Amino acid sequence: MTQGALYIDFEYCSGCHSCEIACRTHLGLSKTENGIKVLEDRPYQHPDGSWHWDFIAYPTELCDLCEDRIAKGKLPSCVQCCQAKVLEYGTIEECGRKLLDKPRKAAVFVP
Repeated sequence: MTQGALYIDFEYCSGCHSCEIACRTHLGLSKTENGIKVLEDRPYQHPDGSWHWDFIAYPTELCDLCEDRIAKGKLPSCVQCCQAKVLEYGTIEECGRKLLDKPRKAAVFVP
């Protein structure tokens, strides 16, 4: 079986936390545990005057990319529930190619 990966596009994350809730529910985690966590990079102003307020979703050590869901042909729960379509599941190669097109504000996670 090909190793799966998670492509994360930080540019469009709205900070809704749907991925956290979906993951926590799927894994049966408590409210203090997360398989994926959304961090907030508070508003800041660049020297050019533009403002930035970013949200950064990152998988934790509890993430197994929902291997039981993948085995059934489903998407990981975080990907399924991401309202902004920031999270995408694919092979390492597919996610790596997307990362080449967007070297900033994006990442690839492999458990």
